[in-house]
Amino acid sequence: MNEYSAALASWQQGALGRALVAAETRLLAEVCDDVFGLEILQLGAWGADRDLLGVSRVRRQTLIAPQATPLQCPDLIASIAGLPVGSACVDAVVLPHCLEIEPDPGAVLREAERVLVGEGQLLVFGFAPWSLWGLRSAVRRSGYPPGTRRLISDWRLREWLSLLGFEVTVARRYLHVWPGEPSGDPARTTLNMLRRGIFNPLPAGAYLLRARKRVYAPTRLRLRRREHAPILGSLVNPSP
Repeated sequence: MNEYSAALASWQQGALGRALVAAETRLLAEVCDDVFGLEILQLGAWGADRDLLGVSRVRRQTLIAPQATPLQCPDLIASIAGLPVGSACVDAVVLPHCLEIEPDPGAVLREAERVLVGEGQLLVFGFAPWSLWGLRSAVRRSGYPPGTRRLISDWRLREWLSLLGFEVTVARRYLHVWPGEPSGDPARTTLNMLRRGIFNPLPAGAYLLRARKRVYAPTRLRLRRREHAPILGSLVNPSP
């Protein structure tokens, strides 16, 4: 495990990291309430054990990550930019901030599109670059949270998804707290992350997009037979 992965795992064990994973788990449970199927993939280690996958109603749940962490042991250790998974065999894919950590986010999205079945669901967590969280990430050499290489805005991600044939169906913004260690009740911190209010008026620092893989069947063109009017019947009768 490299130094950035170790730093990220250590950050997730802190009060702010645990509260963030708890908030995202709660948010994913709301958004995934109507996502069904036989197979769901989580690409990239995030959180502890199966915090995110555990809220899904999909029967088989698989975690694939480039390496194990002190908090998670993947079912399969492999590059998520080149998945050892067949095409069109997965009902849902969860990308928890891995686009901000992986060197080639475009390759990760293309692999997610490849393994999804038609009308399959893609769920992507991301940090907003134009926020206090994005500002803190920009001024730190290791990013914030540690290990994030770049932050991708939700409108840029929408453009990428549209090019890959996805349709965004749900968009949720969250993380309305200061990017620093909380001092209050962890449950209250988690709630403040999800709901903007009088005591937490900060703009959202993160977003969740849910997109559907659209499959357009080719439309068979049927040539219509042109009907010719009878020549004699179309002539005007001569005047006497």
